[in-house]
Amino acid sequence: MTLSFTRADFPADFLFGTATSAYQIEGHAFGGAGPTHWDSFAATPGNVARAENGAVGCDSYHRWPEDLDLIEAAGFDVYRFSTSWARVLPEGRGRPNPEGLDYYDRLVDGMLERGLKPAATLYHWELPSALADLGGWQNRDIARWFGDFAEVIMGRIGDRVWSAATINEPWCVSWLSHFLGQHAPGLRDIRAAARAMHHVLLAHGTAIGAMRALGMGNLGAVCNLEYAQPADDSPEARRAATTYDAIYNRFFLSGMFRGSYPEPALEGLAPWLPKGWEEDFATIAAPVDWCGLNYYTRKLIGPAPGPWPALEEVPGPLPKTEMGWEIFPEGLEKFLVRVARDFTGDLPIYVTENGMAAPDRPGPEGAVQDDDRIAYIDAHLAAVRRAIAAGVPVKGYFVWSLMDNFEWALGFEKRFGLVHVDFESLERRPKASYHALATALARS
Repeated sequence: MTLSFTRADFPADFLFGTATSAYQIEGHAFGGAGPTHWDSFAATPGNVARAENGAVGCDSYHRWPEDLDLIEAAGFDVYRFSTSWARVLPEGRGRPNPEGLDYYDRLVDGMLERGLKPAATLYHWELPSALADLGGWQNRDIARWFGDFAEVIMGRIGDRVWSAATINEPWCVSWLSHFLGQHAPGLRDIRAAARAMHHVLLAHGTAIGAMRALGMGNLGAVCNLEYAQPADDSPEARRAATTYDAIYNRFFLSGMFRGSYPEPALEGLAPWLPKGWEEDFATIAAPVDWCGLNYYTRKLIGPAPGPWPALEEVPGPLPKTEMGWEIFPEGLEKFLVRVARDFTGDLPIYVTENGMAAPDRPGPEGAVQDDDRIAYIDAHLAAVRRAIAAGVPVKGYFVWSLMDNFEWALGFEKRFGLVHVDFESLERRPKASYHALATALARS
């Protein structure tokens, strides 16, 4: 199976890339990295499938040249990677770890040597345990600690990265982890969630300021969006979907780009937000140079009994990925149009993550024929092209993920990669989707 597009079907300056995150691929047991709240979360029975963790991951800490060679050979322009706070500052503060800084030095230089644009993300969820002990994202001081981390790591590599983003998927860092309890630190507490939501945004703005002070440009924000539709035509379902949309999609975008929070979210969160939260928007809404959208699926939302937000997900009828997520590429087009119209205006927008989990079992000859992933990518890039035709300034698309990796609470079972990883031998094997993209991205 092939993709229905080539580079020539996109604007000349449109960038194609792939993405990973530090804890999921590097191997956190190496190179002097400090403990994180994901290590303790994974060590707690019942939190992670088969009690797996990121100690070895894909061992990209040692195998990074091989991984960069794969990115280059696929014809990608950009590699979106993240830096581990606990690798750079094992205690979250204080003395940096020379091995960690040297690692990111080598990684960025390796990208540049291969003609790849390094797109750094400061934080993709691995909070140093020493800061978790102090309250983590519930503690207002984390904004200052995060700004200091930004200064340390970007003081080392910021002169060579093509772009830098602050915090990947604020909703996951705060709501998923502090209200739903599905990711580290595994809390189910509305007060903790409200404070984490606000402090994540305050840390974002603080880090933007720290990187500006270093003279850096091309700084951005990355939000994950999930298209919310009412499960039926009832007023109750419409109210539930509006609340879900306000929490998941509008809260973070509105804070960053409007300096306010949406009323349907404040209805439940306002009593639990930290004192004086309204005064922080001058920092939160620090100007950025681009906006990144991570998009995977839609959700049908209906009402549920109980306290706010009083909603639940309802199974939908569309084909689903291995994650159980509906495949709804129209949602990506709708979000690109909506975000430009309501929040970002003329700012460049990048699809910073998009992809799917599939079983991806090698065949008799060792090949992985992931036609479902090829179809998924093709349909979503068609949605991107429609958004561009409608005038949205979409400037790039990055596939999640380069390779199969540690998928957080789901362990190593769910495979999102363009490259198959044998987690015993750590052998990398490009899948059919990798080869299809290499053909489509080849320069004539």
